Amino acid sequence: MGDGEEGVVVLQLPVKDPTFDLAKAVCSHGLFMMSPNCWDPATASLRRPLHLSASSASLSVRISQPSPPADHLLVSVYCTTFLSSQDQDAILSQVRRMLRMSDENDRMIREFHTVHAAAKEMGFGRIFRSPTLFEDMVKGILLCNCRWPRTMSMAKALCKLQQELKCCTISRNLYPKTSQLREFKRKSQNTTDVIANSDDKSQENKSNLAQNAMSFFNHDNHSNNSHWMETSTVGETDSIYDFEGLPIINKLDYQLSSGILCLPNAQENFPSPEELANVDVNYLASCCKLGYRSQWIVSLAQDIVEHKIQFSKLEEICNGSTLYSYDELDKELSGIHGFGPFTRAYILMCMGFYHKIPTDSETIRHLKQFHSIKNCTVRTSRKNLEKIYGKYAPFQFLAYWFEMWTCYEEIFGKMTQMPPSNYQLITGTNMKVSEIKK
Repeated sequence: MGDGEEGVVVLQLPVKDPTFDLAKAVCSHGLFMMSPNCWDPATASLRRPLHLSASSASLSVRISQPSPPADHLLVSVYCTTFLSSQDQDAILSQVRRMLRMSDENDRMIREFHTVHAAAKEMGFGRIFRSPTLFEDMVKGILLCNCRWPRTMSMAKALCKLQQELKCCTISRNLYPKTSQLREFKRKSQNTTDVIANSDDKSQENKSNLAQNAMSFFNHDNHSNNSHWMETSTVGETDSIYDFEGLPIINKLDYQLSSGILCLPNAQENFPSPEELANVDVNYLASCCKLGYRSQWIVSLAQDIVEHKIQFSKLEEICNGSTLYSYDELDKELSGIHGFGPFTRAYILMCMGFYHKIPTDSETIRHLKQFHSIKNCTVRTSRKNLEKIYGKYAPFQFLAYWFEMWTCYEEIFGKMTQMPPSNYQLITGTNMKVSEIKK
């Protein structure tokens, strides 16, 4: 570990595969376009918040690869000058998961390349995924039966909601029966009223008054900062920073206004099961425009928090365990509310099973346009998929996705160079048969 500029800790993550390419590993699936991921074409780096160990706190992280390609990645962690060994391990573990960096994944890529020369030549084989299985699961729900622009919009809305949850937004629709937050609302409102009506408008007095509310949550780790800011001044002072698109609250202890307490270094991260388990379903549906998906997401979060889903077992599989068969896992996932065939196949792909292809309308469009298969439906597609991609077993999905992703890039340009404003254009309706090159 080395320290860079002030407020940044730089970690090094060893890379064993000499052919590893960060840009290709990240820009290999639409997940990299979904919030809170942020790929920067200019610097060829990925930015997003990642959780610290045993904590709901998160910090902004930038992942980059030295040029020329070195035997390590640089993982820059912002808004901190120290990370415990546990926090370092937690962050690097999430990076490895996103980029599928493990001995098992390296082995699978080598095997795939022995049966797919074109993929080997282009360095294709790692499919980007989320830092946690829960995020993959929720995004699988967002991908199902939905147009791509709306999928991205829902993911972004969930990240904005996470900021509200982290800031302890008080609403009758949110955590309606939580006595602790009702008590906080009373205390925070009293503090806000005192500040507003106080004759002493000094920064010191405002800070002292607000810290009384902060003590309710006992955030002793952040007691060194003492810069008070009212909501009306946000954006008019250098106490708030925005690090290249990722909202960061730096040198700020708290923000009390309209019942909101913002914690130091708050991030717009993807919400955790614990954060979503108690959110009112109707509020979630309305706030994030999720519709019926809100019930599925809340139920999933609750089942994980209440240990009704053996999440640790599923995570072990993601880390390379081969103790469980695809069919066993598919059966277990089928018991989760809202997990239909596409969502289950997608999640199992994220977990490292590549022999089944998640089939949706995009799959059907691709078979019709690229392979000229008429009268193709989801029901009849399995036979077609096996006929085309069966020779690549057990990596049928990788062969299919290489073909699909290549088509996208031929139409829309290299994903590694695409500005985020163009992500919403990558839809099947914008694909033209005449422009697809076989």
